[in-house]
Amino acid sequence: MADEPDEARSSGAADELLPEITKADWDDLLANIRAGACTPFIGAGASIPPLPLGSQLAQEWAEAYEYPLADGRDLARVAQYLSVQKSPMFPKTLIVSRFQGLGPPDFQNPVEPHGLLADLPLPVYITTNYDDFMMRALKNRGKDPQREVCRWNREIQRLPSVLNEPSYQPSVEQPLVFHLHGHTQLPRSIVLSEDDYIDFLMNLKGAIPPRVEGAFSDASVLFLGYRLADVNFRLLFRTVVHYMEMATSYGHVSVQLLPEDIPKGKRQQALDYLNNYYEKLRIHVYWGSCQKFTSELRNRWDARSAGAGV
Repeated sequence: MADEPDEARSSGAADELLPEITKADWDDLLANIRAGACTPFIGAGASIPPLPLGSQLAQEWAEAYEYPLADGRDLARVAQYLSVQKSPMFPKTLIVSRFQGLGPPDFQNPVEPHGLLADLPLPVYITTNYDDFMMRALKNRGKDPQREVCRWNREIQRLPSVLNEPSYQPSVEQPLVFHLHGHTQLPRSIVLSEDDYIDFLMNLKGAIPPRVEGAFSDASVLFLGYRLADVNFRLLFRTVVHYMEMATSYGHVSVQLLPEDIPKGKRQQALDYLNNYYEKLRIHVYWGSCQKFTSELRNRWDARSAGAGV
């Protein structure tokens, strides 16, 4: 579960100085969405609020269970401690319990990320979140979503899969929500501790179904709710890059907040470096918060849909 920085810290004045994706980038993204050739890749920042930050959860557990090390805001490390001191399932049970009764967000809010994504004519949604907000948002829009989980450990490899049913093909009316890091209704599937992340990366080859691989390689990918500074995201990002590199006809979009720890006077140099990093992967960066991006995407999508008479 990656953290999303407190968006209240990002001032409007600062955002105005950041480079923006171009009109051509927006046009490509909207055209890909219209064609169903866009795959949202949804991170923790899309669910905050109502869900707590990963660092907040880590701190709560560190205090409650007397975590002895200095990195008590690192969720994976605190979860690792609990998995050793208690059991591997203990931190997963804690997070399931913590999430119960929280949310969902207001899907009727036109710029709420899950509600906006559910309004789009897309067949596949990928998320590293444990919550069921994307499923709920799609159901709220009258769709019939199907859930699948990455089979990264032996305990879940033999469970039935909707993707093995010959009659099922992800579609706008019956989209697939693929949980890469597991979900709360199947605690064994959750990737949480350091050992979980290591095992996940070691076993990832062959754990992603071909239809989900195609959602990376045959579509434009929209990263929403992540930040480059998060180590877990960077590791995950490197695992999916080779699929994205196959999508030679598509550009991708990543919504990012500028890291807060850039030294004074190094802002432009940092921006140039980060933009160059993404550009080599054909990723266009939208520098801003999830809320700012979804607000602009909503306005542009609604305007295009009205103009097209749909």
